[in-house]
Order: sequence, then C-alpha cells, then structure tokens
Amino acid sequence: LNVERYSRVIVFLIIFCLIATWEMTSPKSKLTQSKIIRWTNNLLLTGLNTTLVGYLLFMSSVGVAWLVESKKMGLFSYLHLPTIVEIILGIILLDFIIYLQHVVFHKIQFLWRIHRTHHADLDYDITTALRFHPIEILLSMLIKFTFILILGISPLTILLFEMILNGMAMFNHGNINLPVKLDRFLRIFIVTPDMHRIHHSINNDELNS
Repeated sequence: LNVERYSRVIVFLIIFCLIATWEMTSPKSKLTQSKIIRWTNNLLLTGLNTTLVGYLLFMSSVGVAWLVESKKMGLFSYLHLPTIVEIILGIILLDFIIYLQHVVFHKIQFLWRIHRTHHADLDYDITTALRFHPIEILLSMLIKFTFILILGISPLTILLFEMILNGMAMFNHGNINLPVKLDRFLRIFIVTPDMHRIHHSINNDELNS
C-alpha cells in the first residue's frame, strides 16, 4: 500500500508535467478562459475528490485487491492463470467496465447530471481530465471495488490499471498538437486527443458517439 501511494503520485506528477509542458510549447488551440483560474478550479476539485474518497471509503482499490487476494476471493483465484495473462486480462476487463460505466453515465439522465461536470469545462486541456463531480468519483470507486471482488484482480494489476487509466486520461484530454499522420496511426490502438475532443462537443450526436 505504501508502494501504491508513492508510485501513483510520482507517475501522476511525471505525466502531468510532460503533458502540461507539451501544451505550453505546442498547443492545439487557444484557450478561451484564464488558465490560472481554470487550473485552480479543476485542481482544487481534484483535491476535494481525493480527500473525500480517502475519508468516506477508508480503502483504495489496491487495498481492496490486497484484501481479496489474501482471502483468495474472486474468479481469478480459481482459474490459476499465469501472472502476465492475469494482469493483461484484468486490465482489459477493468477498462471495458469503466467504458460501460461511461456509457451509462451518458444514457441515464440523473447520472448525466453528475457527469456533465466533466463536460461543462468550456476549454479542453489536461486539467479537464481531472474535473469530475465528487459523487461520480465515489460511484466509480464503488463500481471498481465490486468488480475487484467479483474477478479477484490482484493488487499489482489494479495499481498498473489505475496508473494507465490516469495517464491516458491526461493524454487524451491534452491540448496538444499531434501530427495528423501520427494521430491517425495512434488512434488505431488508443484514444488520441483529437479523437476524444469530438466527445466533448456541444453537439449531442458527437457528444454521445
């Protein structure tokens, strides 16, 4: 758990600094609002969410996975898969679950009212990736906890997944200028900023695509 705390903070800071520097040196578009005000608001909201999760849930997703593993609970504990297969499969399954959660938050009206905090940002940059309603963060954590219990995903898998999820969110919300050919190649495998920017459109057909 100590490894989780420090490694996640270190990885977050490295990726944040890299993307933020990229935004300053090669931005995709000019921001319409004050960067200082937006960054202050979005980062304060992130701090609030982190504090609430810590106080209300008492345990991180890695902590839940550690408990599940120690009790030999969940599907993976019965399958006895090779470690690398379990890690890859666990990350893919968790990513799919978070994708389905995202779809549901767009489809169900009262959940959309919570999720639109993320879409209400009038600009689009790395801090948009961190801008979520506290209730959405709590619900997302509870959903992860549930599937960690069902699947029996290992602490290492969860740690890697959380770092990848957070890092990719900052990347695909980045106000960065990727060469067109590189973007077309990358979006075969991952969500690029130009691809995800469409999802933040005010046009509902694009928003929900």
